[in-house]
Amino acid sequence: QVRLVESGGGSVQAGGSLRLSCAASGYTFRANCMAWFRQAPGKEREGVARLYGSDSNTYYVESVKGRFTISQDNANTTLYLEMNSLKPEDTAMYYCAARYGGDECHLQFLRADFLYWGQGTQVTVSS
Repeated sequence: QVRLVESGGGSVQAGGSLRLSCAASGYTFRANCMAWFRQAPGKEREGVARLYGSDSNTYYVESVKGRFTISQDNANTTLYLEMNSLKPEDTAMYYCAARYGGDECHLQFLRADFLYWGQGTQVTVSS
């Protein structure tokens, strides 16, 4: 059984940093498609970043480019989202997501078409 558990969220002031982690059990990220999404109150879920494990191919939504970094550990069981220069508009519940295979990883990311989801971790950025 695959389980994804996020951690690392919290409250920070604008300009601060947080590192989110997504620990996987029953699943390895290698050669698969993984992503981080977020959802703010009253807003639709938004894809933040995705990583295709076989070659660490990454993609970021425009609003986080240059500030966020998606990565995985060498054991391919933990996904990270390093968030720097945080802004109040980054406030949201952040979710990690994963699916097997990666040939259509980007399309699946755009469609939020993932089989496995974590429970979320809250990020609050104050001005």
